[in-house]
Amino acid sequence: MNWKGKNVLITGISGFVGPYLAEELLKRGARVFGLIRKRADGTKPKNLVDRGIVDNVHLLEGDLTDITSLANALDKSQADVIFHLAAQSYVARSFQNPIETQQINCLGTANLLEAIRMKDLDPVIVFAGSSEEYGLVIFSEKQYQKLKERYKVIFPEPEKIPELPIKETNPLRPMSPYAVSKVYGDYLMRNYHHSYGLKTIVSRAFNHEGAGRGLMFVTSVITNQVMKLKFGEVDKIVIGNVNAFRDWSHVKDIVDGYILIAEKGKYGDVYNQGSMRTNSILSYILLSLEEAGYEIKKIETVNGEKVVKKPTEIDNSGMFGVKFEKAKIDKMLLDGEIEYTMEDKGIIVDTDKGKILIEFDPKRFRPAEVPVLMSDTTKIQELGFKVKYKIKDIIKDQLNYFLKKENRL
Repeated sequence: MNWKGKNVLITGISGFVGPYLAEELLKRGARVFGLIRKRADGTKPKNLVDRGIVDNVHLLEGDLTDITSLANALDKSQADVIFHLAAQSYVARSFQNPIETQQINCLGTANLLEAIRMKDLDPVIVFAGSSEEYGLVIFSEKQYQKLKERYKVIFPEPEKIPELPIKETNPLRPMSPYAVSKVYGDYLMRNYHHSYGLKTIVSRAFNHEGAGRGLMFVTSVITNQVMKLKFGEVDKIVIGNVNAFRDWSHVKDIVDGYILIAEKGKYGDVYNQGSMRTNSILSYILLSLEEAGYEIKKIETVNGEKVVKKPTEIDNSGMFGVKFEKAKIDKMLLDGEIEYTMEDKGIIVDTDKGKILIEFDPKRFRPAEVPVLMSDTTKIQELGFKVKYKIKDIIKDQLNYFLKKENRL
């Protein structure tokens, strides 16, 4: 697709991904329109200002829960392509206010599709689904037995173990109101293709990070605290479950994927986006400390029982049929050699600049946790997608962002 002169509407343009996507589309010659909610204070969205494009995009006021405002935005943008990114996307908040999440993510998506259908428009529509839709992914027999003890029922039951890397055909076992809302939008998008012929394509992007990621998301929680530690503003790092694994991509890789899906994706189909690697929250903390200038010698629990020397030593061995870069501590966690619980209270990191405490905060643990996410991106690779960035590139960009004091809160 030649983007020069194309009209593109991005819902949620003022969020994290929207400005990166808008910036890339502007470089390709597109006219970019962005749906934003009315701002009572009249200020310009910070993320658009940070990317230096706030005056280059056409901002349209609207609300996903108001179908009339969406119809007006469609009239003004005359969009050839729509990227539907807008959502209540914070998993923890969805537990606190599930109704709000369903209204924005479910009703909002239905309103957008209905407005397009009723106005008889014909844009390509790329929906931002989520890897959270996969939810409870089984990666070992031992883990499966623990999950059965905890939840009593696993539905659907795994056909094979491990279920990694995750293909588009993996079972969907959403573990949060946010994830459920994304499953709804995912199916609704495909239904509107099958029922009404709309040109919908679903992207299930795995975790994507970078400079400007919201402070409520775990990678920013980590890198923000690491920079505060560096500047002497805090004396420890406070975190929740460090055992969880995520497939973290750089936001710029995901943006490339969105554009590629719009250009070459099959209507009514689903495409994973990710890096085909998985790393723990603990290794993200340790690698962030290293990138901030701390040399890590060993880690041990507060009670001194669990000791790991050189935990960030790089391991490139294969797991789940894929070779990927991970830390020594990642492999130990995945192999079941070690696990951290609230009873451990925290982890002491022994560095060349002294000891650093990683304190476990029970309030940061979710009611239901997704244990491991790791993508199989074979399908989008067949369209020509390639990963450009490593996990350390993401961390560097986030740490650089938090060098500015006004970005550290």
